[in-house]
Amino acid sequence: MISRTDRSLASEWWWTVDRWLVGAVLLLMVTGLVVSLAASPPVAARLHLSTFHFVHRQALYLVPAAIALIATSTLDMRQTRRAALGLYVVSLLLIVLALKFGVEVKGSRRWIFGVQPSEFLKPAFVVLVAWAFSEGGKGRDRPGAWIAFALLPVTIVPLLMQPDFGQTMLLSIVWAALFFMAGLHWLWVAGIGGVGGVGVMAAYKLSPHVHERISQFLGGGAATANGGAASFQVDTALASFVSGGLFGRGPGEGIVKRSLPDSHTDFAFAVVGEEFGVVACMAIAAVFAFVVVRGLFLASRDDDPFARFAAAGLLTLFGLQSVINMAVDVHLMPAKGMTLPFISYGGSSLISLAIEMGFLIAVTRRRPRASLSSVGEAPFAAAPAE
Repeated sequence: MISRTDRSLASEWWWTVDRWLVGAVLLLMVTGLVVSLAASPPVAARLHLSTFHFVHRQALYLVPAAIALIATSTLDMRQTRRAALGLYVVSLLLIVLALKFGVEVKGSRRWIFGVQPSEFLKPAFVVLVAWAFSEGGKGRDRPGAWIAFALLPVTIVPLLMQPDFGQTMLLSIVWAALFFMAGLHWLWVAGIGGVGGVGVMAAYKLSPHVHERISQFLGGGAATANGGAASFQVDTALASFVSGGLFGRGPGEGIVKRSLPDSHTDFAFAVVGEEFGVVACMAIAAVFAFVVVRGLFLASRDDDPFARFAAAGLLTLFGLQSVINMAVDVHLMPAKGMTLPFISYGGSSLISLAIEMGFLIAVTRRRPRASLSSVGEAPFAAAPAE
């Protein structure tokens, strides 16, 4: 047991974090390893790799992910903003470099140096936008709102050039949610909704990839290579849920997963449905919901506008990504190529999600009221004199 009188960093962290939130995140990380054990062997066999190749790599990724989670969760408000700014700049630079020198996978250049920088851009972007909107709410003489407006195109234009429409849509929705929290007028709601609708229509008309995915989802049009592959995976995922029924076929007994190309990544939820049943799927969805509800409850009790905005934005990002992945697997949305947080295989995804949850734990920690005096400081503001 850690004594309350202990003034070490570990003791301070233990007595200020929400242990329910930390426990739920750790539960998801362990669940992801179990799901990888069930979902990845058929993929490894198709690629002529060792049976537990992806399981071993997932276990190795958990080490830096856990370190990143703990390290970021120990930050105070000012340090969180600074860390987010540094992560944002590095990630954006790597995305730009990937456009020129990155590895092309399925028609997109999203990888460079073995890393997908767009995954790390997401939590950093949310924290910076939250800071900007919280600053803008302090008065019209502050440039926070204009910074928030500038961050959106600076962030999504490189993503569109990859192209990565899923991440672009996700970040745009989170940005709009924070803008709504900041108290926008109803005319802005209509305007942003109109711009979003025009953007979706433009993507549908101008991007063959988006056109294929949406047409396949709606059941019309001939399938081409990418669209046909996505449709096949979604149809196979649905067959997995049917095969598993209520309680599943049992660990390692899945059959449909053997023909599911991305069973260990985007469609890991379908493997859960086949081997562990709909009940297990509902339990995983309940853990995701618990993280979101618990985080919003903690944020609602905080007097710090930045903490409220940052927590709400990070939870919106986390919740939306979870819902989108599960909705795609049950054919409620067109395929997006988006991972299920902590459950799908992937090093960049796992570590970036650990940073995201670390930021969330950091901004929802219990703090002395005196520490709220630093709310209005910029990310690189100097520390007050002792």
